Amino acid sequence: MSVWDELTGQSEAIATFRAAAEQSVGGEASRSMTHSWLITGPPGSGRSNLAYAFATALLSAGNPDGDESTRRQVEARSHPDLGVLSTERVIITIDEVRALVKSSNYSPSVASYRVMIIEDADRMRETASNVLLKALEEPPPRTVWILCAPSEADLIPTIRSRVRSVRLRVPSVGDVAELIARRSSIDLPTATQAAREAQSHIGMAHRLATNDHARRRREKTLQTALGIRSVSDAVIAAATLLELAGDDAKAITEERDAEERASALRSLGVEPGGTVPPGLRGQLKGLEEDQKRRATRSLRDGLDRIMVDLLSLYRDILLMQLGVDDELINVAILSDLIAASRASTPEQTLATMDAITTTRRRIEGNVGPALALEAMLISAIRKAHRP
Repeated sequence: MSVWDELTGQSEAIATFRAAAEQSVGGEASRSMTHSWLITGPPGSGRSNLAYAFATALLSAGNPDGDESTRRQVEARSHPDLGVLSTERVIITIDEVRALVKSSNYSPSVASYRVMIIEDADRMRETASNVLLKALEEPPPRTVWILCAPSEADLIPTIRSRVRSVRLRVPSVGDVAELIARRSSIDLPTATQAAREAQSHIGMAHRLATNDHARRRREKTLQTALGIRSVSDAVIAAATLLELAGDDAKAITEERDAEERASALRSLGVEPGGTVPPGLRGQLKGLEEDQKRRATRSLRDGLDRIMVDLLSLYRDILLMQLGVDDELINVAILSDLIAASRASTPEQTLATMDAITTTRRRIEGNVGPALALEAMLISAIRKAHRP
């Protein structure tokens, strides 16, 4: 099976990277290959999946379709010639970039290349970006950099000028549904509904198709917004949405946090339930701080998912108000959409969508989530429609 088979809806980008992998075979060809790449595209379009597929092809000796052994090592992030920088915190720190840049200067140990991947490269501040810039200006001949970001504009101009950009498009609902059905043995109608409600975000579509909690969270989000009739309702709804985001973040991080702590204790020689010696507590404190930063990002991500769902709701309402009802996302609550479309005007719906967009920016700028949500949801007050 080819490493490219697990990707979907990106035929042009796949062709570009596969051709580059084919050209990389052999010493002479490798000298002319691009050594710095930037993969851009909307969230859920498969940026990191494509990056790791390309890495697998480059690390598989003479096989641009990737061999099975290399594929397993790349999936486990254990290949000796693969360097990865990903963060579950709000930013990528300058120390993390420095460590990866230092690693990029080593010669390949088993493959023809060293491949360095930075997921969410848009999370680097300018100081960290400048450290990376020096590595991109004069990369070692056998090192390939692959950066991932939502858009070129998310990186500083000097980095953009030194990379080859490949733009991904939003995959179709059908492509995402087919991929999920194949990967997870989910029936196609369920996969299609999940792909549509996730707006073709591959990771979120998979979660909606396979996780009851995620589906219930989304349903409650929409019903909470549809039930706002007064300012007090808006305040209560803000608290409800914040709780939903928090529960979602905990569901994602708690199990991983526990596994990391147990692994750290084992590596320190501490028995389960045993007392941590004072001299080792500093190492655990560092882990706990990293987990707190990850929790902060997870909460923000959860809030952002909620607002994306709300935007899909009011998009559907606006379409119905404009007489378009064949491109709806939330068809499962069609009767609610009809009632909501009759309870307001297109101007009111647009104002609510603008408020949601503003709130996303405010939360990204560290405005208190509760206050930002309350201000947003006041714009969603509607009188109950009476036939």
